[in-house]
Amino acid sequence: MTTATTTLLPGTDVVLESLPKVSLHDHLDGGLRPQTIVELAADAGVELPTTDADELGAWFAEKSNSGSLVEYLKTFAITTAVMQTREGLERVAREAVLDLAADGVVWGELRWAPEQHLERGLSLDETVEAVQAGIEAGVAEARAAGHRIRIGQLVSAMRHADRGLEIAELAVRHRDNGVVGFDIAGAEAGFPPSRLRDAFDHLAASFFPATVHAGEADGLESIRGALLDGRALRLGHGVRLAEDIEITTEGEATYARLGELAEWVKDRGIALEASPSSNLQTGAIAQWGDEIVDHPLDLFYQLGFRVTVNTDNRLMSGTTLSRELALVAEAFGYDLDDLLALQLNAAEAAFLPVEDRAELAELIVEGFEAAMAGDIAE
Repeated sequence: MTTATTTLLPGTDVVLESLPKVSLHDHLDGGLRPQTIVELAADAGVELPTTDADELGAWFAEKSNSGSLVEYLKTFAITTAVMQTREGLERVAREAVLDLAADGVVWGELRWAPEQHLERGLSLDETVEAVQAGIEAGVAEARAAGHRIRIGQLVSAMRHADRGLEIAELAVRHRDNGVVGFDIAGAEAGFPPSRLRDAFDHLAASFFPATVHAGEADGLESIRGALLDGRALRLGHGVRLAEDIEITTEGEATYARLGELAEWVKDRGIALEASPSSNLQTGAIAQWGDEIVDHPLDLFYQLGFRVTVNTDNRLMSGTTLSRELALVAEAFGYDLDDLLALQLNAAEAAFLPVEDRAELAELIVEGFEAAMAGDIAE
């Protein structure tokens, strides 16, 4: 079972876990429970740095605070190693849904790379089916406990591999079996979206949505490639888009000038999937500072970008969506109205039909209005 937590909106008695939320950027292999890793590793013969669940959780957090995306990604060798069987994939997916439901997530997109889960004989289609079975079991269990949650899969292709088209075809093939979108993941610098152009061509021809990791470990050219070659509807992280925004001060007035790329992203409503804690850990915002208050999230928000708050990898960052919202609220002085705006941004960017997005927005507004009225508190 997941451990219940209580996270308050700073300066209030509002329990953030009680608010309806949207999670757009959450890696399935980055959100395992430490105890689950211990148990699955024992069955699979995977060696761990420790078999104490608490110590293992601390080890992941320590190794992830490297300031380097490449080093950060090395921790996934352990999590993917215990996700090589149908049973392992189903369990991890089921528990992920339950953990998101306990955090108040009402729509979540879990992204993962099927090509990394074939070492013990599963086919690509079998891995997707196993994850979907776990998701459906988790949703049923969560709803029986009184939670309102829906979950979609985002199928990722590894950008350094040469299976992009195959994975894109896999995603489209399962569009009626839980897969709602496509992503490319892995080391960003040196592996531009243009390497997977045939995959993105297939997705576009199939009218299938894509989000692309860009603007995390690489700069504006990576973002440009995500938009032009990947036809991305959202940017995974995208925080380095701030490099295309010039801030000047004249007296007491501050002005922002957007470059063509930033202006395009803003005007088209292309969502930024910011993950504050992860962005600190990987050094994605190092040029601006090393604390949450230095994150360009607030710059994007104040300028009207469709910026969203996400967890990226709950295990590696030792976080939840509620915790991330509390961190940005504390750093930028956000109140419930601000957090509502961020959640509505995420709802509008969800890979759902427009009618479903409207219903999702209504659900979020209802929950936040109840909190504002004092009906959701500790």
